Amino acid sequence: MSSKPRIFSAHSHTAPLCTRTHQIAALILVTATFFFTRLFDQSFPPSPCYLDRHLNLHVAKTNDAGHLLWPDRGYGSHLSLKIYVYDDNEIDGLKDLLYGRDGSISSNACLKGQWGSQVKIHRLLLESRFRTRKKEEADLFFVPAYVKCVRMLGGLNDKEINQTYVKVLSQMPYFRRSGGRDHIFVFPSGAGAYLFRSWSTYINRSIILTPEGDRTDKKDTSAFNTWKDIIVPGNVDDGMTKTGATVFQPLPLSKRKYLANYLGRAQKKVGRLKLIELAKQYPDKLECPELQFSGPNKLGRVEYFQHLGNSKFCLAPRGESSWTLRFYESFFVECVPVILSDQVELPFQNVIDYTEISIKWPSTSIGPELLDYLASIPDEVIEQIIGRGRQVRCLWVYAPDSEPCSTMRALMWELQRKVRQFHQSAETFWLHNGSVVNRNLVEFAKWKPPMPLP
Repeated sequence: MSSKPRIFSAHSHTAPLCTRTHQIAALILVTATFFFTRLFDQSFPPSPCYLDRHLNLHVAKTNDAGHLLWPDRGYGSHLSLKIYVYDDNEIDGLKDLLYGRDGSISSNACLKGQWGSQVKIHRLLLESRFRTRKKEEADLFFVPAYVKCVRMLGGLNDKEINQTYVKVLSQMPYFRRSGGRDHIFVFPSGAGAYLFRSWSTYINRSIILTPEGDRTDKKDTSAFNTWKDIIVPGNVDDGMTKTGATVFQPLPLSKRKYLANYLGRAQKKVGRLKLIELAKQYPDKLECPELQFSGPNKLGRVEYFQHLGNSKFCLAPRGESSWTLRFYESFFVECVPVILSDQVELPFQNVIDYTEISIKWPSTSIGPELLDYLASIPDEVIEQIIGRGRQVRCLWVYAPDSEPCSTMRALMWELQRKVRQFHQSAETFWLHNGSVVNRNLVEFAKWKPPMPLP
């Protein structure tokens, strides 16, 4: 064999050399291609379909049918989960959390107002295609309770609510098995999970659904944990969210009387008091009527939405807590929501870009500069913001999860991220054959209530 190196090529014949003439010709070809490409790009404007599609992607990703899409990463490519809903008859004490100590509070009474989400979520889960009636196959467990309503209507006091929750939890083997990690609770008001005073002891690992993401103003720690809990929208009046004619039809911007408004009580809150004083200085720009919630001058439901929709911007300052129902209502009267609550948490942030549909202004800068800024925004820009909000407001509607866009549909996607294949807690153990046992080596199927809790 020859010691000379062998030269391997794709072809057996020798390739021609690249001459200076070839190089010049190639350079001319590249330059001409770039020139004509730019010329054609400038000659033909983007199609309206592309512009609409591009706009949608900034607010929330959609498919060809216009349905909102959840990202595959962390969620999966399709919904696949099973939720067990505890029946009020299977656990002693659960009825008390739903209807009060004497059972006199109806679910329909609790359906009204901004806290009605506690009832709606329960009812919609009962009819959901993701509901299972077999505990052994469930991914998650829903614990129904209307404690905000029950407390407001005198059905239970704070001490009774606390004692009843502890009693109920002690009768749930599956809660004990996972330490509560796969159990879902709803707390629909600004108090959040603090409605259950001992929440930090018993359900600090559970999934909490609440509109409130911050209570550090009154408590040492917030009950909301961004890594396990889910922010849900407040309950907007059904008359505004229903399909078809609503109780109020949005006005054209040119026919709105005010630049901005704030409709709500002062509650001795700094931000709200600033707005009321600002309205006195600029009554032609900012409307802040003194709302009456009782008596002959009480503002009715329709009148409330008429006032709210008579401005281009709806101001949403912090009240007793960081969240406010006005933020969600503004999308249905079609004014631009202006958030004046620094610690607020908003729902479904994994799919919604809130910079496209709202404004957030520092609560420490409430003054004439706020009105000047809002007045500087052209009407055509306001129309665009309102239009983008119109695309995603279906996520504030408590409709079945079979709807392509609804709060429940979004909630199913968020809950799917919480599903675990394996369940454990400090009081859960397992053996070589896969048996799950407790500290006394009793198999899970034989666990009997009441069970010890943390």
